[in-house]
Amino acid sequence: MTEHQHKSGFETRAIHAGYEPDPVTGAVIPPIHATSTFKQDGVGGLRGGYEYSRSANPTRTVLEANLAALEEGERGFAFASGLAAEDTLVRALCRPGDHVVLPDDAYGGTFRLFDKVERAWGLVHDPAPASDPEAVRAAIRPGATRLVWVETPTNPLLGIGDIQVLAGIAHDAGALLVVDNTFASPYLQQPLTLGADVVMHSTTKYCGGHSDVVGGALVVRDHDLAEALAFHQNAMGAVAGPFDAWLVLRGLKTLGVRMDRHCENAERVVEYLSGHPAVAEVFYPGLESHPGHEVARRQMRRFGGIVSFRVTGGEQQALAVCARTEVFTLGESLGGVESLIEHPGRMTHASVAGTALEVPSDLVRLSVGIETADDLLADLERALA
Repeated sequence: MTEHQHKSGFETRAIHAGYEPDPVTGAVIPPIHATSTFKQDGVGGLRGGYEYSRSANPTRTVLEANLAALEEGERGFAFASGLAAEDTLVRALCRPGDHVVLPDDAYGGTFRLFDKVERAWGLVHDPAPASDPEAVRAAIRPGATRLVWVETPTNPLLGIGDIQVLAGIAHDAGALLVVDNTFASPYLQQPLTLGADVVMHSTTKYCGGHSDVVGGALVVRDHDLAEALAFHQNAMGAVAGPFDAWLVLRGLKTLGVRMDRHCENAERVVEYLSGHPAVAEVFYPGLESHPGHEVARRQMRRFGGIVSFRVTGGEQQALAVCARTEVFTLGESLGGVESLIEHPGRMTHASVAGTALEVPSDLVRLSVGIETADDLLADLERALA
């Protein structure tokens, strides 16, 4: 990335960082390097450092540089999924017997990874609400806690953690702060600038933005940490393929304008739901009544496109609402241009049923897309009637 791209605005970096037009053809978009191996000019004579696409691929290199620029980090790493990124991070930084503090309403897949996979490897964890710094401090095991893991906003209850405060707590204990920035996206929040050590993304979501790719990413600001991740990324091999990397790159170019519309639509939806008699509670950090509103206002550009709410009629009504929508598609995932609706208790968070991370059975989660807002409100009106 050139010096002027370091100093430029977010949208300019999203479009240009990591790539200059091809010097031979002038192509303004990075090509998809669909190759597994690269010709060497003599034994060990690598062109640009490329030898095998698990180790590095030019399309993936552009994506990793672009993500690093957007998160204002030093180095980025692209993976085959968000969970692949998480597992690689854990193997690189933790050892059997280490301890991790998790959010008490973490994404179900993250909890499953730590509870069913990493626990068998010897890693232990405790939940704590990311919105309560003292609870996080109390969950830390001195000398054993290696990572403090935070989602902000959390999934699906949209709790807010104060990144700067949590970074201080983690660092005082000799631990690293990892922030899952998937819900906010790099456009709304840059955790590394607030003291976090690692940023994680499911690039499947807002970074890709079109529900047509599965991917994950890590971004760091420390050289030694980057070297450890680079080794494990290559050794474990769960890398993003060139076509997947290209799709995420294409999505990032419009991230800023998409997020603005996601946020605008979500604010309209929140206003509507907040006054509806069938809605018992709305979770959205943009509400002044939200306990994390002031922290979110300080560390986020806007409040995001995810809205959760509880209905007055219990689980059966929540399921009925999910079944009745037409513009909101019933489906897992989030962050695409289309609006999605889901029942976390039976879908994305089924893996935490019966644990401290269990979510309310009357909860509905919306990923508010970029359709015409009036159509979204009319769809919810029909579903809630």
